[in-house]
Amino acid sequence: MKALQLNKRIIYVSGLPRAGSTLMCQLLGHHPLVYSPQHSSPLASILIKMRHDMSDNKFFLAQLDTDFDLMYQRVLNGYRGFINGWFAETPLPVVVDKNRGWVSEIETLRLLDPHFKLIICVRDVRQIFGSIEAQHRKTLLIDFAGHMAAKSPSMRADALLNETTGIAGAPLKAIERLQDLDDSFHEHVCYVVFEELMQDPVGTINGLFGWFGLPPHDIDPANLQTRPTESDSHYNYKFLHKTHQQIQPPGQHRIPPRIDKEIVEKFKWFYEMFYSEMVAATQNEAPSN
Repeated sequence: MKALQLNKRIIYVSGLPRAGSTLMCQLLGHHPLVYSPQHSSPLASILIKMRHDMSDNKFFLAQLDTDFDLMYQRVLNGYRGFINGWFAETPLPVVVDKNRGWVSEIETLRLLDPHFKLIICVRDVRQIFGSIEAQHRKTLLIDFAGHMAAKSPSMRADALLNETTGIAGAPLKAIERLQDLDDSFHEHVCYVVFEELMQDPVGTINGLFGWFGLPPHDIDPANLQTRPTESDSHYNYKFLHKTHQQIQPPGQHRIPPRIDKEIVEKFKWFYEMFYSEMVAATQNEAPSN
């Protein structure tokens, strides 16, 4: 059986919450060859659910017993056919799909799309927590999932940064696990640090266009196209993701010193990987015994 191929080139966007993924999709969508819906996509979770359901289907399992190679090729073609249908509304050759789940599903992603390109947006974890806390104070009459509104900031930090269930902790753990894969995966991955994106949005986005094989395209960070606001309600989360006509770097959020220290200690690998200069400066400032 002939293997079905994807008929679009896909830019996959993933990463941490409050780390610029919505802005990233907004900027990518300015390229004339790129279609970017700018909303979180259910595609990754649908494909995962398809795998679960198919693997539990007794008729499918019975046919695997009789002709495994044929059935497995049908599955691969079925997945790629679903992806082709998913983006059928646009004639543009390149599409953007944003979902935090792509990082943890990177091995499956490479099977479905051997030439995949994955952008992972990261940000200082302390500022992610600070951003969440700042937004929480504006919406005190609406609770978090798990009824965290009445809890202390420290307890909210523990929940949000839990490496299994936390909205920030789980994708952090997925990024850490990504480092265990061989180099053939990493050549398909580009990390975008939020602070660097804020400092040089034009250079960052044109670098990404080049990495993806697209011609350069001028973007005016003071005159951006906007789309309807995205909500995080599908994560049982209460904050909107607004798109703006111009890039406005946010101010630094202040968080309690003890929580600040605990975050840096807990995610030491992350800070060494993405904020090595900050880690070095902190070590140099530490008093000697």
